[in-house]
Amino acid sequence: MKKFDKERVLLALAGPVIALVLAIALTSIVLLASNRNPFEPYSLMLQQLPYSDIQVLIVNQAAMYYIAAIAVALGFRMNLFNIGVDGQYRLAAVMTAVVGANVGLPAFLQIPMLLLVAMFTGAFWAGIAGVLKITRGVSEVVATIMLNAIATSVIGYVTLANVWGVQVGNNMTTGDMKKSGWFPGIDLGSDVGEIYGMVFVAIALGIAYWVVLNRTRFGFDLRATGASESAAAASGVDAKRMVLISMLISGAVSGLAGLPLLLGDTHTYSLSFPAGLGFTAIGIALLGRNNPGGIAFAALLWAFLDKASPALDYATPVAYEKEIATIMQGLIVFSVVISYEAVRQWGLRRQQRQVGAELAAAAAQNTKKEVAA
Repeated sequence: MKKFDKERVLLALAGPVIALVLAIALTSIVLLASNRNPFEPYSLMLQQLPYSDIQVLIVNQAAMYYIAAIAVALGFRMNLFNIGVDGQYRLAAVMTAVVGANVGLPAFLQIPMLLLVAMFTGAFWAGIAGVLKITRGVSEVVATIMLNAIATSVIGYVTLANVWGVQVGNNMTTGDMKKSGWFPGIDLGSDVGEIYGMVFVAIALGIAYWVVLNRTRFGFDLRATGASESAAAASGVDAKRMVLISMLISGAVSGLAGLPLLLGDTHTYSLSFPAGLGFTAIGIALLGRNNPGGIAFAALLWAFLDKASPALDYATPVAYEKEIATIMQGLIVFSVVISYEAVRQWGLRRQQRQVGAELAAAAAQNTKKEVAA
């Protein structure tokens, strides 16, 4: 590997590494301020990794985070801030659950149909913000935040007993989905659990994301428009069209984020279906620097903190609050902003030094030629 490539890799890794180190240091300070051991919680959580059931939980949770973060990253690469992932995936999940409970087809048709329902719902909901942006200049941040609230109201309506809601105990659900729509996974036994089949869909999405962005004309246009709309327009790219398409694709991917749990485990949408996944995905996309590999690492880290933290409640002789993991997640997001700005400034100074050295070398070469002449 050439020297330039090594430095580029170092710059790419420096931000996440600095963010993690800083987050751990700040969390340790919080623990010290609470008269707690600043290192034991990390050890307790790491001790959970060898357990197969915890590993399965981490992988399954990471799949949901990964899909949502890819949706966020698609917007970021276009210089769009899609905060509406949370509403898009929840609305897509409830509509998918309703269709899955009321339509029964053979599995080879039912599962693709449910995937398309989720993608169409997410794309439609994100597309509203896209249309508002290109026609009325409405910020996608404002539009998607408002659409999140509207999505919550729509979900509440859909799950009413006189619409598609089915009362199960004290919980309101959409009813059990047809078994032909259950996405098969890898069953590792009753003591370990099942790896969701959607995990492999998440991996495929990551590969497709990289290929489209780095090996297609559309990906080039998307990145160019995100970097500078005026420059992209000068090269013949329709910036408004790219904004709309990017929002539609981001929404379609968002719609899939809740399906690992819906199709692989619960098989119904209920009031206990997890919310907030879209906001978590923003931090994961930032930590992963919008790179599919980096996002995968960040998703696994977040899922590890989620699934290993309950062990803190049962620590002896002194128990720790499992919210320590939540504090650490928040500090990671906070640290990402600081570390990435520091790395950006470092990279700029490095480029300036490199350009200065090249100009000095060129000037020296010209001087030698003039003296020789």
